[in-house]
Amino acid sequence: MKRVLLMTGMLCLSACAWGPGMHMDEDAFRERYAGKADGGPDDAFEIVSIDAALLKKQQETRLQERPAPRQDPLAQAAADYDYRVTAHDVLSVIVWDHPELTIPAGEFRPAEATGHPVSADGTMFYPHVGVIQVAGKTLREIRELLTQRLASVIERPQLDVRVVGFRGQKVQVTGEVAAPSSIPITDVPLRVQDAISQARGLTAEADLREVTLSRGGRTFALDLQALYEQGDVSQNWLLQDGDILNVPDRSRNKVFVLGEVRKPSSRLMVKGRMTLAEAIGDSEGFDPVSSNPSKVYVIRGSFDRPSIYKLDAHSPDALLLATQFQLQPRDVIFVSAHNLTRWNRIITQIQPTVQLLWQAMDTGNRAVILQSP
Repeated sequence: MKRVLLMTGMLCLSACAWGPGMHMDEDAFRERYAGKADGGPDDAFEIVSIDAALLKKQQETRLQERPAPRQDPLAQAAADYDYRVTAHDVLSVIVWDHPELTIPAGEFRPAEATGHPVSADGTMFYPHVGVIQVAGKTLREIRELLTQRLASVIERPQLDVRVVGFRGQKVQVTGEVAAPSSIPITDVPLRVQDAISQARGLTAEADLREVTLSRGGRTFALDLQALYEQGDVSQNWLLQDGDILNVPDRSRNKVFVLGEVRKPSSRLMVKGRMTLAEAIGDSEGFDPVSSNPSKVYVIRGSFDRPSIYKLDAHSPDALLLATQFQLQPRDVIFVSAHNLTRWNRIITQIQPTVQLLWQAMDTGNRAVILQSP
């Protein structure tokens, strides 16, 4: 029994290698990912320290990775924009000095209800003119056509044509907007920002960096955050009939804070931005009893080839580095436990077994004493 207790004590001395809970073994990481570093198959895998040089390098990288200006495929159409009538629109035709040809809207009758609807085949009926093709034409072209046709019955006709009901062309605005809806395309060019405004703006959960525009079987990604914050108008595309504009939520823009913090949790990034200090602060900081602030790790990327950064925050001024270290979505932050904490946890788990063995040995000794003459 004494040998058993001695063996148990020896196992306790090496317990840190197989203790409960997660712990970061840097040597094991290097061995696991040997030959997978960026430099080539012969390079060792390194855990990069978070220092001033790294922060400067990351800042330069962010400047180089700013969203490239997008080429709006309808840029020329936007410059020469002129609304073209389509099926189901409603037109109003006013012939000056000929009220019999002008349907009065009246004070309480909307012009849309008393205008001339364009049928599904793109035609419209007008007195003394008959059925004419108007779909695909501009208002100026329709006005010239009606003037030419009415000239045979009216001397020098003067008329005006307006669209009083834009029903034919629409875009869909979905996702994280206050009022997802269909937005009509009118005689005023409709851009992405205009459509979102007409949908009553964005919700608090909107991810502006990954707005998608679906058009003709293709999907385009637009960075509206660059539009709002940097004035990148190349992201503000002109919309056309049938477009679907979707504003995604930010549920994937999370970082995970684990280990010896007061409140391990996942944290949502605000506008795709969060620093290491903010993530730790939102988790109520390091656990003052069990944490080892000198070993704070940021694990990024895939399991096959992760990037690992290490912050030595045993001195509070090192947190100034953490305030400038920008996280990325899906980063994992791990705060290691102190060696003494791990040891105490192991002892806590082994203690019941040791007590059981000691009680068994004590009971055996008592039995031997009672049986001896």
